Amino acid sequence: MVLKNFRKFENMTICFESGLNILVGNNDSGKSTILEAINLCLTKRWNGKYFEQEFSHHFITSAVAAKYIEEVRAGQNPRPPELIVELYFVDDPTLTGFKGTNNSLKEDVPGYRLCAALDTDFADEYIAFLSKPEEVTTVPTEFYRIEWTSYQGQAVNPRLPKVKASLIDASRIRLQSGADYHLQRIIGETLDSKQRALLARSFRMHQEGFATDDSIKSINDAVASSGNIITDKNFTLEIDTSGANGWESALSPHLDQLPFHFSGSGEQQKLKILLALSRRVEDSHVILIEEPENHLSFTNLNELVDRIGKQSVGRQVIVATHSSFVVNKLGLEQLLLLNDGFASKLTDLPDDTQDYFKKLPGYDTLRLVLSKKVALVEGPSDELVFHRAYRDRTGRRPIEDGVDVISVRGLSAKRFLDLAIPLRRKSVVVTDNDGDHAHNVEGRYALYTSHEFIRVRTGQDDSQKTLEPQMLGANGLAKMNKILGKSCNSEEVLLSYMERNKTDVAVRIFDTTEDILWPQYIKEAIDDLLE
Repeated sequence: MVLKNFRKFENMTICFESGLNILVGNNDSGKSTILEAINLCLTKRWNGKYFEQEFSHHFITSAVAAKYIEEVRAGQNPRPPELIVELYFVDDPTLTGFKGTNNSLKEDVPGYRLCAALDTDFADEYIAFLSKPEEVTTVPTEFYRIEWTSYQGQAVNPRLPKVKASLIDASRIRLQSGADYHLQRIIGETLDSKQRALLARSFRMHQEGFATDDSIKSINDAVASSGNIITDKNFTLEIDTSGANGWESALSPHLDQLPFHFSGSGEQQKLKILLALSRRVEDSHVILIEEPENHLSFTNLNELVDRIGKQSVGRQVIVATHSSFVVNKLGLEQLLLLNDGFASKLTDLPDDTQDYFKKLPGYDTLRLVLSKKVALVEGPSDELVFHRAYRDRTGRRPIEDGVDVISVRGLSAKRFLDLAIPLRRKSVVVTDNDGDHAHNVEGRYALYTSHEFIRVRTGQDDSQKTLEPQMLGANGLAKMNKILGKSCNSEEVLLSYMERNKTDVAVRIFDTTEDILWPQYIKEAIDDLLE
């Protein structure tokens, strides 16, 4: 897939696997945009309407639009930017009619290309538009033409699509149509023809019996005698017994004796996604699912993810999610990480890093993907101390500034940095020197610190190997005794206590009302994150 000047993606190429793909990224990273772009290029529709009706300057990447306006005002008379969405298909014999090189990558493969560009029929109008550059504030998409072609260069016939997609977003699925379809599916799969006939007959009898009810008869007599009916015929209130108003539209599904629309949001979410899958998967090649985890408990999400996997076998499935559980269940190998208009695959990382994240409980990898900045600290005690130091420095918790403090151990910090590199995620490692700063820090992280968005901070004094002696060195014996509620008569005794009781010491430091002096490397790490 290739996107050019399409919303937030100025120029992006993304390769999907033939089976399952999982798109992960922070809010506004472009997950939904990618799903919608795929659906657009396969249908030429946006939100159910033809793209010509929906297209506007807002679809052009903002940075590209700003550059165009700047060039116009500088008198350069530029050509307005093109918007391109391209889908590359597998080279299958059934798609030969779409095969060609009419694409950005000049590959001889089948595919669709949707392009919005300046229409030559509006050449005079565009020249007039450029004659007043000081009035130009947007890209003139009114002068654009939208072309939907195959890579062979022929216009796509929307009535004869070869590749079909289903975009499933439970927040957009109409509840009533979903309920009606659910009822019809249950009836269709459970009852045979005789049972369906008996159901229809029973329903018709109840309809016909409505008018013979004494209360209804009295109402109809009152209406007839009111004198307000402007007809010579007998006017009564009855249930419509025509075929178009049979049991299919009158009966409604209930869950635990409650109408479907009274069910919880989570139950409705799960059911609507499964209904859409059941309804569309049979005639769709590509299934696009938007955030299936919304409103769902762990148990319901587990069931839903299992069903998605089973019902999508043999088709390409692209799921956009924030959920580490969804990633865990569906598989880390299919993960695509979105950030700042770029997509990275976890499988592009070193093999040992891939193995590490596959074995990591809870898939903390998503914490790095979904954060703005990351502080990697040595362990739970260091995490508590860093939180307190950050609060003292800023008056805020790290998470309020989009900083996720992740506790890592030993060499695992390097695994997170491997992941940070393709994402260009600002990351600061706050680590012990373990008595040899040059070897344990500079040597270990030399390949990472060449990236401007990665910093490593540690104490420079090799005699202060870990956090505890660093804190004692910064505050002195008297203050640390006061903070920890101790009365040790020497630094050696107090340090011994601190190293034997790391967690208790960290909690004391975090909770104390005393003013604390922080080691220089911790202050530098916080400054790095605040840049």
